[in-house]
Amino acid sequence: MPLSALNQQTKRKPIANLLALTVLASMTLSGQSFADDKFKDVTITSKQLTDTTFMFTGSGGNIGVSAGTDGILIIDDQFAPLAEKITASLNNIQPGLPKYIVNTHYHGDHTGGNAHFGEKGTILAHHNVLKRLASDSNTPKSALPVITYTDNISIHFNQDTLDVIHLGPGHTDGDSVVHWQNANVIHMGDLYFKDRFPYIDLDGGGSVLGYRDNVAIILDRIDDKTQIIPGHGDLANKTELLKFKHMLDDSINWMKSEKTQGKTLAQIKKMGVPEEYKLWSWAFINGDKWIETLYKGL
Repeated sequence: MPLSALNQQTKRKPIANLLALTVLASMTLSGQSFADDKFKDVTITSKQLTDTTFMFTGSGGNIGVSAGTDGILIIDDQFAPLAEKITASLNNIQPGLPKYIVNTHYHGDHTGGNAHFGEKGTILAHHNVLKRLASDSNTPKSALPVITYTDNISIHFNQDTLDVIHLGPGHTDGDSVVHWQNANVIHMGDLYFKDRFPYIDLDGGGSVLGYRDNVAIILDRIDDKTQIIPGHGDLANKTELLKFKHMLDDSINWMKSEKTQGKTLAQIKKMGVPEEYKLWSWAFINGDKWIETLYKGL
């Protein structure tokens, strides 16, 4: 995430390690020694999905990995101080640094490692990711996407085709999902927070309705055997993503009804979210924050 937005939004979304939120506002993309200390106990965990695809978890957005005869490609790279740990985990799979880095959007818990990995690899992202990262003069050149696209781009790598797809404003205005055609794996970026209310960055070009509609498009694209890497949370399947979509639908319909009745934001917050969705609240996007997002975004 560009540092210019950090003062407004300490909205980096690590579910597994919320301690990172307390230091994010003062971090640079290259990291600082005190920030390194905050991440010293983070472990990068690897889960193998197919012969050549993996999911890494740590602190920040989940990482997708393609590793094989063509080399290594990663999708997102978490926080800057974790770059060496991510590199070590990649080397446990096979030696070498990533040839390609795909950013699903611009937020710092997904692009913090860009400066490190961009020294040797090529970063790809939607045009708006480049625009937002480049708007901060503190962003090093190596952290900027080199290849950008308007809608879609395909990467032919490790005997598979990875379709990188931009669906329009949702979580931000520069979201991409990445779908392995043969492996039948999809990385959703922050268009999916598993079993949690999502963060929709309205100030970063996000859209409540666009978010819901983009999830619907992905549901039509995948099947019951697709393995889904969420931006945050455990590996998921189509049934679990459909549950998330139903929550979005119900939340949108509920908020539209409350606003039609003329209720104020304060009145709706006092009511709280519908009972069936209270457990979707979490430390970063609690019920009040979700209500505020819906109210402002609809």
